[in-house]
Amino acid sequence: MQKITPFIWFDANAEEAMRTYVSLFRNGEIVDTSGVGPEGTMLLGTARIAGSNLMFLNGGPDHPITPAISFTVGCESRDELDTLWAGLAEGGMALMELGKYPFAERFGWIQDRFGVSWQLILTGQPQSFMPTFLFVGDQFGKAKDAIELYTSVFPDSRIGDLPRGENGAIANGRFWLAGQPFSVTESDLGHPFTFTDAVSFSVDCADQTEVDRCWDALTANGGAPAPCGWLTDPFGVSWQIVPRRLGELMNDPDQARVGRTVQAMLQMSKLVIADLETAANAG
Repeated sequence: MQKITPFIWFDANAEEAMRTYVSLFRNGEIVDTSGVGPEGTMLLGTARIAGSNLMFLNGGPDHPITPAISFTVGCESRDELDTLWAGLAEGGMALMELGKYPFAERFGWIQDRFGVSWQLILTGQPQSFMPTFLFVGDQFGKAKDAIELYTSVFPDSRIGDLPRGENGAIANGRFWLAGQPFSVTESDLGHPFTFTDAVSFSVDCADQTEVDRCWDALTANGGAPAPCGWLTDPFGVSWQIVPRRLGELMNDPDQARVGRTVQAMLQMSKLVIADLETAANAG
């Protein structure tokens, strides 16, 4: 089971985005959909692309997506990369034009028509997927501290190479959380964006002990709790700390139990399994 799943907040076009990505990326498939969102749209969906799950929410216009978190996709061939670029470019905008760079034979960074940012790079290996953090503005220079926090929270984590440029900024650093690859870059170029709730990371927790441990670690030293299991860590990155039991309760065939679970969840900040179960059983 994937431990950490990127979770993207859309404004009414989550299902269109999900189906577009499934059609473009290798081995794309829709895993599940649930609920009814604005104007009868899908509320929540999960898709698998390039070997990784992503979650899609029709949450409304409150959280515009920014390039502070993008997704790096390694491509096996030039044709594969160029085809993927063309599909993402429809209605989108290039942030770094597709071409040859000192660090890659072929690379491009694009923001698609849904606002999601993708970095495509020729690797010569089967298509791969990796969330990428860009620390800018007030967060510039804090990437290593963030990585040290994250790798301390999740088992099976490690820090790889963190190469630095002339200004000391990390460029294309690598780390792994729960065995999953991530990358990180810092920039002091005055980018007009930062981390937001638009892209968060949903953490699958086996039990309340794990929920408590992750919650306490990520809200300490400047982090902040938010409703419904969400939090913002000290660096502005959003996480959802989700007990596995919640998914089981939400999939109960008794819709009254599901409704009571949802109402209880809406009243919580950190999710408490015992309280969710009490609410579900209250009828």
